[in-house]
Formats: sequence, structure tokens, C-alpha cells
Amino acid sequence: MPTPIDPRAPRFNQAVLTVGLLAGFLLDLPAVAPLFALVLFLGAAFGPRFGPFLRIYAQFVKPHLDPPAFLEDPRPPRFAATIGVAFLSASTLAFLAGVPALAWGLALVVAALAGLAASTGICVGCEVWLFIARRRNIEVVA
Repeated sequence: MPTPIDPRAPRFNQAVLTVGLLAGFLLDLPAVAPLFALVLFLGAAFGPRFGPFLRIYAQFVKPHLDPPAFLEDPRPPRFAATIGVAFLSASTLAFLAGVPALAWGLALVVAALAGLAASTGICVGCEVWLFIARRRNIEVVA
């Protein structure tokens, strides 16, 4: 079983992702799509120590907070981040193919879902993982 994590770390990551993608859209900076795809990939593939914003949270934000009220299974947020990587990679390819409307559409889907998760705790990708886990009788940490 994986070690449970502080649920505020993914929410911090999602908040930064939302702001970054929206700023990129408003300023028409297509480079934010591959940049945030890489950020999400590092955290999802190698764990929080390698995710830049997860690391910022752990080193600079978490020490100033009370302990979390609960811990959560790290697999749902990692799955959600992997979906974000797929969408942002597709966005990057759309930019390279000269289809900016599609590219921004894909990036803004990620921004909207990350914003929802950051502001409400409702993580659609996490819920998809939990649905699949229940169907496959995978034990969930928490």
C-alpha cells in the first residue's frame, strides 16, 4: 500500500496550474502547455519530490500549517495528473500543428478541472481513479 499524503499538496499544485494556464491563455503564451505538462509529469511519474510545485509546498508552505485533518491515497491525484499530462501534451501537439483554438481548448479543460479541484476539493480525475479502483476491488488508502 502506498504511503498516504497530505491532500493540500495536490490542491496547491492544482491552484498553481490553474493560475499558470489561465495567465498563459490571457497572455497568449503557448509555452505554458509543454511547461505544465512537464511539471505534472515529474510529480506523477516520480513523486512529490520531483514535482516543482509539490516540492515548494512541502518546503515552504506546509511547515507553516497545522497537520492535515486527514491523509489521502496518492494514487488518485497521480492518475489525475497523468490525465492532465495527456491533455497538455495533446495541447502542445495542437500548437505545433498550427491549431491554437484546439490547443487552448485542451489546456483550458485542464485549467478548469484543476481550478475545480483546487477550490472545492472535487477532483474529477481522482473520482475516475476511485471508480476504476472500486470496480477492480483495489484497496484504497485513507
